[in-house]
Amino acid sequence: MSALLCLVAGAVCFYVIVYYGVFRGVGCSSPVKLKGKTAIVTGSNTGIGKATALDLAKRGARVILACRNKEKAEAAAFDIRRESGNNQVVFMQLDLASLKSVRSFAETFLKTEPRLDLLINNAGVMGPGRTEDGFGAAFGVNHLGHFLLTNLLLERLQQCGPSRVVTVAALLHRFGNIDFPLLASKKDLVSGQSTWHDFQAYCCSKLCNVLFTRELANRLEGTSVTCYSLHPGVIYTELCRGLSLWLQLLMMPFAKLFFMNSEGGSQTTLHCALQEGIEPLSGRYFSNCALQQVGAKGRDDALAKKLWEVSERLTRLS
Repeated sequence: MSALLCLVAGAVCFYVIVYYGVFRGVGCSSPVKLKGKTAIVTGSNTGIGKATALDLAKRGARVILACRNKEKAEAAAFDIRRESGNNQVVFMQLDLASLKSVRSFAETFLKTEPRLDLLINNAGVMGPGRTEDGFGAAFGVNHLGHFLLTNLLLERLQQCGPSRVVTVAALLHRFGNIDFPLLASKKDLVSGQSTWHDFQAYCCSKLCNVLFTRELANRLEGTSVTCYSLHPGVIYTELCRGLSLWLQLLMMPFAKLFFMNSEGGSQTTLHCALQEGIEPLSGRYFSNCALQQVGAKGRDDALAKKLWEVSERLTRLS
């Protein structure tokens, strides 16, 4: 009996050490209020996007939920308005898998909203399929859609400065690669269709997020707009809905025990959006509410510049 108790006690201690030492993140400590400010959060009908939007609404911001699914987004807007007591939370249609939709969203926003202080590029997908324009889903949604959106809204951000662009990347960017010849021929960064290829494509898209932020900072140097990329932590969200059923079932027990919830996963996003004094760190990468070093490819300025130029052509910005 005593041996069993020791085993249980050991397991509990192991869980506490691993959870609090590895998985549980640090909270955003910024007291900043946002009354009179406007924020866009993509993919904010669920998960860390919704948690981010809720926090911004509680601080008094006008929050635009930029989402694809109208029904889910309007339900999320209702929840956020009720919980925050802030009625300035609205849904605007945005499908990042369609460059036409991105342009339509930007046009509508610029006609109806006089301000933009925060752009949170949060939405992400992991899974098979292609976008409306024929790109691989992860590359098209996670990178190209946000690349175009940011560029179309950049002038408004500059007019309302100081303002910020925050892009949710991932630690998995370290496993990404950018194969430009493959992108030119296949409109994707990986070839093949399998769970492993979907995972690779996601890693590549997250490297694109890091490089996009780096090049954006270089181009915005000397302006009132700063930008940051980040790893939100290990979180089990609807991002995994594209995985096969057996993989989701396999992950679920571990996720319930160790992974952060959506509120925990939003903390580094909020830190990058709100923390005063980090302006000199524009273009850098954060994790656990602190500056972190990115992988070697994520520090390659030539690669970042080339990705930008290719993305301009693919989105018909140039």
